[in-house]
Amino acid sequence: MASIRVGTAPDSWGVWFPDDPQQVPYTRFLDEVAAAGYSWIELGPYGYLPTDPSQLRDELESRGLALSAGTVSERLHQPDSWDAVWSQVTDVAALTAALGGQHVVVLPEMWRDLYTGEALEPGELTPEQWGAKMAGLDRLGKAMLEEYGVRLQYHPHADAHVATEVHVDRLLADTDPAFVNLCLDTGHLAYCGGDSLAVVLRHPERLGYLHLKQVNPEVVAKVHDEDLPFSEAVKLGAMTEPPLGVPDLPPLLDAVGVLAKRSGADVFAIVEQDMYPAPPDAPFPIAQRTRSYLGGCGVSALRFGR
Repeated sequence: MASIRVGTAPDSWGVWFPDDPQQVPYTRFLDEVAAAGYSWIELGPYGYLPTDPSQLRDELESRGLALSAGTVSERLHQPDSWDAVWSQVTDVAALTAALGGQHVVVLPEMWRDLYTGEALEPGELTPEQWGAKMAGLDRLGKAMLEEYGVRLQYHPHADAHVATEVHVDRLLADTDPAFVNLCLDTGHLAYCGGDSLAVVLRHPERLGYLHLKQVNPEVVAKVHDEDLPFSEAVKLGAMTEPPLGVPDLPPLLDAVGVLAKRSGADVFAIVEQDMYPAPPDAPFPIAQRTRSYLGGCGVSALRFGR
């Protein structure tokens, strides 16, 4: 029976960079993931976890963990960007495949500076730039699948050129489902005013992966009113642990469970709570509470073990 495989990610431990003194060591992250009751993780920023496949395999297997996906970013609307994007992808896709992962989550690079909020380029793409991005994603997904056997799951992101529900509809209309599908981040879509359940019901065949996240609507309203950058929103607590925010996760997960059973294919749902910087002792109890909440929310399709 197909199920929703629930895991977590370095992001929920405040890990945004390969190496940063404000982040917990990777060994503590892995220990706490296992102790909180999860079996699946993502790579996070390449270089945070060991990049040697044998070493990483030993680290995961010793804790009963497995890898669901790697993560990269893209800027394929920009001229001559392919080589830089592909160079990043090859490292992540190769490591993901070596560890048995079948997905690479691809995020759009942000159009404004993460910290200052300064616009690095216009917030909307021209039709030509959008077309270049979509063609580039098809090419990227095809290359990843043919070279490494991993599937491209595209992740709309706040303060990026693919962010809103309208962007999601347009993305899915303009890309090839054989090579590009959707990593639906419920928190980022809510942050941008979107409805995750509506997206799932409208595009059931394109849902390839989930990031489970909630936002505090009062904080998000303040962020938009004051035009604050995403990093400041995170510091203010825009992302919050369930069930304290929106969207309501059980109806969404029920719908995804129906789709999984209908298709016969498992779907990963990776718990993320954007936190940076995170006090070292904060992530573990949040992970425990979130695991307990999801396990008790009455969605029969959820699976926490491997």
